[in-house]
Amino acid sequence: MSLLAVARRVRAYGGHFLLLAVLTLVTALLITAVPRVADRLTGQGLREHVAGQKAALRDLTYTSKPMMAAKTDTRIAAIEARELDTIQDRMPAAVRGVIGERWYQAQTTFGRLRGPRLTPDKGLIDISMRVVSGIQEAATLVEGRWPDTDPDNAIEVALADTVAGRLGLRAGDRLTYSLLDPDGKPFLVSRVVVVGVFRPNDPTDGIWDGLPSLLRLTEPEGDGKPFLSVGVTSERGFDSAAAAGWGISFGWRYRIAPDRLTADQLTALIDGLAALERTRPAGLTLTQGVDIPLRRFAESLAAARTLLAVIAAGLLTTLAGLVLLAARVAARRRRSEYVLIRARGGSTAGVLRRGLAESVLVLPLAAGAGWLLAGLLPGQGADLRWVLLAAVAATLLPPVTALTATRGAGRADLVGARSTTVRLTVEVTVLVVAALGAFLLRRRGLTLDGTVDPLLVSVPVLLAVAAALVALRAYPWPLRLFSRAAARARGSVAFLGTARAGRAATTGPLVVVVLAVATAAFCGVVATGIENGRDRAAGRVVPGDVLVNGDRFAPDTSEALAALPGVRAVAPVLVEPSQRPSADQAGRLSRVREIRVLLVDGERFAEVARRAGVPVTVPGPLRAVGDPTAPMPGLVSPDLAEEFADAGLADRDGRKPAWLDVQGNRLPVRVAGTVEEFPLIDQKMTRFLVLPWPALPANVPHPLAPTGFVLAGTGVDPDAVARVAQEGQQRYQRSGTLVAGERPRPPEVLARSAVRAELGGSGVNGLLVFGFVVGAVGGGLLGLLALAFAVLAEARSRGQVLSRLRTMGLSRRQWRGLLLVELAPLVLVSVLTGALVGALLPVLLTPVLGLRAFTGGVAVQAGFEPRLVAGVLGLAVLALGFAVTVEALNNRRMRLGEVLRLGEES
Repeated sequence: MSLLAVARRVRAYGGHFLLLAVLTLVTALLITAVPRVADRLTGQGLREHVAGQKAALRDLTYTSKPMMAAKTDTRIAAIEARELDTIQDRMPAAVRGVIGERWYQAQTTFGRLRGPRLTPDKGLIDISMRVVSGIQEAATLVEGRWPDTDPDNAIEVALADTVAGRLGLRAGDRLTYSLLDPDGKPFLVSRVVVVGVFRPNDPTDGIWDGLPSLLRLTEPEGDGKPFLSVGVTSERGFDSAAAAGWGISFGWRYRIAPDRLTADQLTALIDGLAALERTRPAGLTLTQGVDIPLRRFAESLAAARTLLAVIAAGLLTTLAGLVLLAARVAARRRRSEYVLIRARGGSTAGVLRRGLAESVLVLPLAAGAGWLLAGLLPGQGADLRWVLLAAVAATLLPPVTALTATRGAGRADLVGARSTTVRLTVEVTVLVVAALGAFLLRRRGLTLDGTVDPLLVSVPVLLAVAAALVALRAYPWPLRLFSRAAARARGSVAFLGTARAGRAATTGPLVVVVLAVATAAFCGVVATGIENGRDRAAGRVVPGDVLVNGDRFAPDTSEALAALPGVRAVAPVLVEPSQRPSADQAGRLSRVREIRVLLVDGERFAEVARRAGVPVTVPGPLRAVGDPTAPMPGLVSPDLAEEFADAGLADRDGRKPAWLDVQGNRLPVRVAGTVEEFPLIDQKMTRFLVLPWPALPANVPHPLAPTGFVLAGTGVDPDAVARVAQEGQQRYQRSGTLVAGERPRPPEVLARSAVRAELGGSGVNGLLVFGFVVGAVGGGLLGLLALAFAVLAEARSRGQVLSRLRTMGLSRRQWRGLLLVELAPLVLVSVLTGALVGALLPVLLTPVLGLRAFTGGVAVQAGFEPRLVAGVLGLAVLALGFAVTVEALNNRRMRLGEVLRLGEES
């Protein structure tokens, strides 16, 4: 066979080879492009995830214990600064490669700062002298100069303008720096001179993240405690303080640079961080928290890759089916050619060589073009071996199908035609293997080890194929019954249409349509389930529109918050994070360990949730006020219920209650029910107790003060809420109810919308969206293409029947009706079966897909979605219109009169 002859045959059947080439190109493009895009989105998500963490979670901090310098130590600050390189060199390579900024600091212990300008109204001031690498490049002098010498044995220091302005200090001021004994008397005094005042170039620069901060005074920890400040000194000044006997310590801080992170080094980086503790220098303490967000990202990434593999498997199997259908259509059109070759003495090998020569001329080039197009995308692609495998498979399909076309074909349109033993065996085998695979998958679960799970990838495909085979066996029977009924009615359209639809033999195309639609429906259902799970997760953290957390608030804070613009309802809550139940009113401790206690006003809590549109169920025991002297009904977690039962406490009849000390009030508690979870209780908390807000007598010595509020309202100003909450907290502090101690932390205001945005706006969310879009759009388009093959598979026989009926007087309107009646069952069965499989697959696979990683730990529930039904009906209508259009164009191209004259095998 000459190359020119092969090229002429390819040109003669250019339409078939063009279709095969396009499908092969799309397959190679999908195999290569999906991993590349996924790699780019994964890297982008990883960098955004790490960059969104707090600075403390991105730092690797090595610190030394406070010590005293030896008398012989000189230039100790400069010597310890060299450890910045030494420590980094000892890190694992994966960690060392992602280090960006780094800082060294040496600081003295805190001492009392005194001077003429530090008047008593400014409070007590303690200061530490610190040496920080790179500070002169990160700040600009406002006044004076940087410390560089220590004239007259005075320690030179520079202060931030915010600190100097608050203390009223300027360059040139002289102060004393004293170390106090337990009685408050100084026993070590050094002179300090302020030589400069500086302003940071960028207050968000990581150099200022060291604690205590250089840029502000740290608030006292309680009444009578000093403010803490930090001044910048020189190495010589630090050495002078160390030689004078001041305690010193050192720190080396390394920050992970998000822009240096890539997805392929994630596992090595996590392992390297785990190994840091083993490689740290002796005598130093390592503090790091970056491994926690990285492990969470790795967990969600493994689940996302598994989900993407399931979607890609559905699309690739659909494409493989389409390539096979295209090869079969091409072989059927050339059946007479192959039969003639065999009749003239051609061998099987000759037919194979003929078909292989034609395929090699076109399909490998198409696969290469798809690989080159995908290579234009950023990211790392799939292994080239997969593209070569797809190219070889696509090249071998046409010659193999050419062999099957030379075999004799029977009357496939006969109603009583019986299936062959081989076909029955294959169908039963597929059904058994699909059922067994689903059973084993549910029993075994998911293995998130970063690799593709073959069982998880294959089970959805097998289930879709099995469902398509069952539908093929089932749907002709009702059509035949309807055809018999239509035979006794007037008109021939319904009878002929249902009769032909009941005898249709389009096994391959229908299976491919079901698989494609199932992939699209699966993506839609899982995406909706994840979105709903994130909504529930946000509603669990903030069961309203806004949540206020803090220390104790004055009782009238609820009314003050309710008066804010936009607030429609307010519910107070009281959280006791660690309570040990007592066995009796006298306070004798029980065998129950510490638990988390939450008190809510049930009615107001339910009202806030209802107005905010959060689906929260408040059980009846939390709504009842009851007798103040009777045991309070409480809802407990299952684990805590077992502990109460073992301790013989909190029985339901209240004869032996447990006692809780809530803000000085001893309250009796009984178990009124168990709950697996409750809003405001962390997902990981397994031992908690939820109580209704008690109706305490008016003369109790300690009225309950809320520790937080849940608000409902749109357009609420968070700053106004924070201001009112802080005022309420301060009113409680001034009320005399609280004994002086540590200063309360500022109230925290958290919006549900912010929690929801955080769940859906970072991490692997971009990868998920990409997978769902590709799966839904690709499944829909490939389903329509497979439906076109299903229509074209019987187009020739339909054309012959239609041509005969037109000569017998069938009108054009009746012809369209006959076409609709014949194609509607095929379209509806394929689309509805695929949609049903796609909707049921998440119910089967959700427990083993690890989708909790995308919803903050909340279970993803795959349920009925009205939008899915509307989408399926719309797809069915679109598919039916597409099928009718394809049939009409094909009939117009074939010219029905010629079909009738050419005969059955034309």
